[in-house]
Amino acid sequence: MTEQTLPSTGREWHLAARPQGWPVPEDFALVEAPVQAPAAGQILVRNEYLSVDPYMRGRMNDVKSYVPPFRLGAVMDGGAVGRVVASAAKGFAVGDAVLHGLGWREYATLDADKAIRVDDALPLQSYLGVLGMTGLTAYAGLLEVGGFQPGEAVFVSGAAGAVGSMVGQIAKLRGASLVVGSAGSDEKVRMLTEELGFDVAFNYRNGPVAEQLAKAAPEGIDVYFDNVGGEHLEAAIGALRLKGRAVLCGAIAQYNDTTPPVGPRNLALAIGKRLRLEGMLVGDHYALQPAFVAEVGGWMAEGRLVFEETVVEGFDRTVEAFLGLLRGANTGKMLVRVDG
Repeated sequence: MTEQTLPSTGREWHLAARPQGWPVPEDFALVEAPVQAPAAGQILVRNEYLSVDPYMRGRMNDVKSYVPPFRLGAVMDGGAVGRVVASAAKGFAVGDAVLHGLGWREYATLDADKAIRVDDALPLQSYLGVLGMTGLTAYAGLLEVGGFQPGEAVFVSGAAGAVGSMVGQIAKLRGASLVVGSAGSDEKVRMLTEELGFDVAFNYRNGPVAEQLAKAAPEGIDVYFDNVGGEHLEAAIGALRLKGRAVLCGAIAQYNDTTPPVGPRNLALAIGKRLRLEGMLVGDHYALQPAFVAEVGGWMAEGRLVFEETVVEGFDRTVEAFLGLLRGANTGKMLVRVDG
């Protein structure tokens, strides 16, 4: 095992209470915990960037889902990138940059087969966003689940977020006839059209979504990429054309509700229009990873794809970053820089 002088403890975030509705800072606890030296086949990583994501809110509830809930009084987890500071595994050396799933902590000891070495010629945080799970979600959702074809019209909700901003750009680069996005502020709307290439965008806080979408896409849409749910999904069902598709990726508008959602109330339209509404999890689409990295990486190299990031500085502000994410405080991918 090769290693450098290691600290005896590191900080980590625990779930202290299960949120009732919107999470509050008191639902989390910052804890000092022992740093475990790696056993055979393991590595110890000093995290540099952490990802906070909407799906984490669901894991704070004690309900059965596609991933187990976070345990009370225990450290949480999520995407992270960092550098190896001690290695007892072949193929990993001190200083290697790696991507793994043990975020929400400063130091992570993990089996080497649960880490992926990444090229640090690119910004490390990009592997949590544009070249990571976020980018693959957008790519697979639009092209494989949504079956997007050149010449089609696309509507994206939460379009200024990490996934939504990628979906709109991929659609334009793949030949969409119209790309419409919704966002929660006039500044985000301006960014979508002036920087990311969306044809039309609107602030959903400025009026009923259905009315604003009808104005933005008067002839209807073919694909809807749903990051929000609720009123947006209902509006999209009304706007989808014959044999349109809705990719159900997220429902952030409902994650903190304490009562059942009202709608969509117009689901019967899916019958006559022969619509397809399909949920997606990125884990079902990792076979696309090579094609995704090749195509999106090429667009990045050519300067044709813009990736927005909101970086919160400091490990002690991780919860602040997560709570901000739920309220739409981010533009693009929300990240925490551990040493900020």
